[in-house]
Amino acid sequence: MNGHFIQDNISKSKYGVLRGLHFQKSEYAQAKLVSCIQGKVWDVAVDLREGSPSFGKWFGIELSDENKLQFYIPRGFAHGFCVLSEEAIFSYKCDNFYNKEYEGSIKFNDPDLNIDWKLKEHVMILSEKDKIAPLFKDNCMF
Repeated sequence: MNGHFIQDNISKSKYGVLRGLHFQKSEYAQAKLVSCIQGKVWDVAVDLREGSPSFGKWFGIELSDENKLQFYIPRGFAHGFCVLSEEAIFSYKCDNFYNKEYEGSIKFNDPDLNIDWKLKEHVMILSEKDKIAPLFKDNCMF
């Protein structure tokens, strides 16, 4: 982390929306501080740092307006969340600017990661980009 956040983002989504897993590569990698301002989400980070003892492992946490938790995601992690409440407003602060050319993604239901998203797949709402994301093992550059 470079010591300060330079970009704030807010998204509003309905129940079942799953966003991710996304990351920024190389010098555009981002650390994020995320929280759920309204509603409830299941938030997930996957370690992409080769050589790390937790490389390829995921961690999930419930964020909500009730528990008021925040989750810090360092550079070198993919990030995603799904909405567990009727609606959610999600906030994330980033320490680097987004660059489309350096964007990467991993398939949300990658069998090697085996992420528990806390939702049945048939209720998940995905963007076209997230539906066709490559598998973890097929990403050539994190």
